Amino acid sequence: MSFTVTVCAAIFGGAAAAFVPRLAHRLAVPRGSRPRSTCADCTADLPTWVRAGASCDCARAPVWTLTTGALVGGVLGATIGPAPLLVVLLPAALLGILLALIDLRCLRLPDPLVGLLAVGTVLPLSAVALVTGEPADLMRSTLGAVLSGSVYLIIALLPGGGLGLGDVKLATVLGFTLGFVGWPAVVVGLVAPHLINGPVAVVLLLTRRAGRRTALPLGPALLTGALLGCLIT
Repeated sequence: MSFTVTVCAAIFGGAAAAFVPRLAHRLAVPRGSRPRSTCADCTADLPTWVRAGASCDCARAPVWTLTTGALVGGVLGATIGPAPLLVVLLPAALLGILLALIDLRCLRLPDPLVGLLAVGTVLPLSAVALVTGEPADLMRSTLGAVLSGSVYLIIALLPGGGLGLGDVKLATVLGFTLGFVGWPAVVVGLVAPHLINGPVAVVLLLTRRAGRRTALPLGPALLTGALLGCLIT
């Protein structure tokens, strides 16, 4: 473990996460709606997309978002170290935090953001595999994407599966990255989301905060499972 890399990755994660709240607030809208131009709480104008800190002057400081960004960045830095994979995963992790916040707020994973995550991971990881002369990594990544996408597509098509196509697309993109890490990472990425969401669903049912037909966001669990998979390198 490189202490310097860990600290730098944590600083990057925390600093970059400061810009997530404004983006999440503007993009967390129902499907087919335009991004917000005013605050959902105080109706104040949100004239810009880029703002560090709270999404609006009326909002609390995003302590949890910044902490999550710093923690994820630091853990990735400590686990992966100074490697090309870290350069790819750090920005992807921040985009993952944005996707998770949006999914938690409006049960939606916007296609443009999932597409951006795909471009930011598939292209550079493919280039790394080809430049380093490891085409097996690229093949494994492709198979990981196909496997993850197929499994979640089957679940989404089952009656009462409770998954949307956004979850399927995200799982496919994450499967590619996990395939680059290795097959154990793919397995963790497939299993962990259900181990995470299952207890959450049980607690919500027992506390009557959700019913049997209540839709729950899977995006945060998918992204957490992918992070856990990357940590087994």
